[in-house]
Amino acid sequence: MKVGYLGPKATFTELAVKKVFERFEHVPYQTIPGCMDAVSNHDVELAVVPLENALEGSVNITLDYLTQVAELPIIGEITIPIKQHLMVHPQNAENWQDAEKIYSHSHAIAQCHKFLHKHFKGVPYESVSSTAAAAKMIMESPEQNAAAIANELAAKEYGATIVERNIHDFDYNHTRFIVLSEQNIDFQVLSGSSHYRTTLMVTLPSDQAGALHQVLSAFAWRKINLSKIESRPMKTGIGNYFFIIDLEMKLDDVLIPGAIAEMEALGCSVKLLGSYPAIMVDLD
Repeated sequence: MKVGYLGPKATFTELAVKKVFERFEHVPYQTIPGCMDAVSNHDVELAVVPLENALEGSVNITLDYLTQVAELPIIGEITIPIKQHLMVHPQNAENWQDAEKIYSHSHAIAQCHKFLHKHFKGVPYESVSSTAAAAKMIMESPEQNAAAIANELAAKEYGATIVERNIHDFDYNHTRFIVLSEQNIDFQVLSGSSHYRTTLMVTLPSDQAGALHQVLSAFAWRKINLSKIESRPMKTGIGNYFFIIDLEMKLDDVLIPGAIAEMEALGCSVKLLGSYPAIMVDLD
């Protein structure tokens, strides 16, 4: 069985894949949409992509492509701790503090803002597709005194030298990854998780005041716990939004279907994105 993930090799996504899908074939893709398309095109059976970081919030490209283009079922969730390190080409290790540019994924750069502001004030940052891609870039251009923010696996994979460890601003830095598949694969058996989450996409009626309050009430009186609610633009005009709602329970036969029926009676459009096991993985 093949598992696609956001590449190149040695991304945080691959770390998550290696922990849970150790026996499967791992296939890297350069972009999140490319990874999702691989499932739709039946090039791989599963895809693992980042969804949310504890410090920087949601990965918007994942949410937007999932809800508006790919429309793949979520069958599982993996959460891993994130440790960001500053690395350079070995020949630039002695003068890393004189780096003229910092490469990394936009979320990683934001996660290390305090360190970068202190040590590289005025130095330009450049966002790339992944932290591993940043490590690969600095190794391919040793003549440029540039640094990358990435993980330890990336340093080992591409031969970079870590000059400063754990440069992220806060200790609790975790990322959620979702597992996508069109096949009926039992992620609970693979992961051993007993904790479930259900994710809904809700679009409110455009001409009804207090609709969001009524939606939340549909969950509240049923005592369904919401762990997250987030609005995303529908891309049809200013002020047009839909909501992504995470529920802390498995899809049942009564409570969640009842809440969905109540929301639809209000004129809302409701789509189930997935009801799936969620695990937290320790990388040590």
